[in-house]
Amino acid sequence: MSSISFIGLGGMAGAIAARAVEGGNSVELIGRDAAKAKGLAAELGGGATTGTFGAVPAGDIVVLAVPYTSAVPVVTQYGDALAGKVIIDISNTFNADATGLVTPDGTSGAQEIAKAVPASAHVVKAFNTVFGHVLAQGRPLDVFFAGDDARAKAGVSAFIESLGLRPLDVGGLEMARWLEGVGPLLMGLARNGAGTFDIALSLDLPG
Repeated sequence: MSSISFIGLGGMAGAIAARAVEGGNSVELIGRDAAKAKGLAAELGGGATTGTFGAVPAGDIVVLAVPYTSAVPVVTQYGDALAGKVIIDISNTFNADATGLVTPDGTSGAQEIAKAVPASAHVVKAFNTVFGHVLAQGRPLDVFFAGDDARAKAGVSAFIESLGLRPLDVGGLEMARWLEGVGPLLMGLARNGAGTFDIALSLDLPG
């Protein structure tokens, strides 16, 4: 099992952390609101602990569970405290009405975060294609991920499997833009064709 630190205490962090605890992973929760972190740790149980915002996270894998607008400032503040870590960026980069992306053509939120972390850290994009409330239902789901470092991706893949989910590698970190583009697609499906936000994307493999 993995040692996981979560920076951010929102619904998505809680949903992933709950499955992480159930999967036998070591979980640390970190946020600017220490009382909220302690409350979530108590709610999760399973030996979940809390850390100090800005200090070196205990986990080998760090789930960056903050809005994209805060992501680069947060990792910049952490600086060398993230050295050697595998950082999972779960953010979505769509605009206010979820009809497009706020990142310029040719890049992605994950790539911008990768520029801001220490050279020894490795960013992997994952989980942004799954709605948090659907993840919290405990259903078996597909999680698409992208990254440039093979060892980092192997660790993230094993972590995803420990959550009872199926990891699907889509390639290098340049593919993160297309994963982030799934955000507006999901929102459009939920509002129109599906008519519900209780949906998830999956891959149907033959045989």
